Amino acid sequence: MTRPFEGVKILDFTQVLAGPYASYQLALLGADVIKVERREGEDMRRTPLSREWAGRGLAPAFQAINGNKRSLTLDLQKPDAVAIVKKLAATVDVVMENFRPGVMDKLGIGYEALSAINPKLIYCAVSGFGQTGPDRLRPGYDGKMQALSGIMAITGHPETGPTRAGFAVCDVLSGATAAFGVSSALYQRDRTGKGQLIDVSMLEATMAFLSGQIADWSVAGHRQQLSGNQAVSRKTTANLFKAGDGHILLAVNNEKQYRALISALGREDTLSDPRFADWFSRNENEPALRAIIEEALAAKPAREWETILEDAGAPCASIWKVEEVIDHPQIKARGAIQELDTPYGSLRFAGSGFKLAHGGGRLDRMAPELGADTDSVLGELGFDAAEIAALRAREIV
Repeated sequence: MTRPFEGVKILDFTQVLAGPYASYQLALLGADVIKVERREGEDMRRTPLSREWAGRGLAPAFQAINGNKRSLTLDLQKPDAVAIVKKLAATVDVVMENFRPGVMDKLGIGYEALSAINPKLIYCAVSGFGQTGPDRLRPGYDGKMQALSGIMAITGHPETGPTRAGFAVCDVLSGATAAFGVSSALYQRDRTGKGQLIDVSMLEATMAFLSGQIADWSVAGHRQQLSGNQAVSRKTTANLFKAGDGHILLAVNNEKQYRALISALGREDTLSDPRFADWFSRNENEPALRAIIEEALAAKPAREWETILEDAGAPCASIWKVEEVIDHPQIKARGAIQELDTPYGSLRFAGSGFKLAHGGGRLDRMAPELGADTDSVLGELGFDAAEIAALRAREIV
């Protein structure tokens, strides 16, 4: 079945996480992504989690977002390598990069140079702060963006202070935004025939996902605070609670769910307690209500309560570890984690976060070894074996 971006060719200069995550989403959906790396490869190939995989130049974090891509090595400091990029630019639909603004221009392969070669080219530039503005040249890192965007001001507990999210949330949000931007530009080009520059700012992409919190302030003047595990609904029973062997996150946000929770806990007697008559009084008497709930939850393990409460109509979840959730029955039933046969055995990876009725995302092959496709990509440009060998001897590729 044809996938949405089959026939779309992407020249991908992105590195680390935000940019490669973006091009990975498009590669899953059929785009031919040619990943351009320096001759020694990008740093993500050798992250220090595993000596074995780092030694292969295929660190798990690199593999996670570079499947379905082809690898081309080039020394972009050399004019002959730049000439190769320009030849490629004439044949591709999209160029993606996440250098600081101006770096690609200095190399002679920025948007102005490449769009002059290919007017229908879509050029996506991901950076910390965008291509304009007083901070445009400042570096962008996930932790920095979490601190700057407002995320850390609402994440954490008042008694312990701000904390960053447990994954690179700003990187992947920026990557998802970039993939959406490229998709939008491709759709528009189908109607207008025009290419364009896509300017993705990590800061702005992150703030776009904080739209509710921004409106709380800009519309109602509400100042956000560290909210711990409290839901944005600010309902007392939408929070984290202690259970028999750990914790359970309750997502009880309406009256029907509240009554289901109290009944399932065997505390119907509190339904007539004036301290808990409505959400305002429940919030005012939160310590007392929490004590009642946690006393009941202490009788059984969290995973057992998860089933009981969900079946009763009180939304909740126990705390699942990553190594547990990838084998969750729902995840298995949906095929959300894809198993791939590789030269290193069977490996499992996350793919697209959505399904299409036909032609959806699919991981066909693992992330490429460094330079694995250099010869084939150059061959498609018309270079013969002797010419490729000469380029390699001169350390251009």
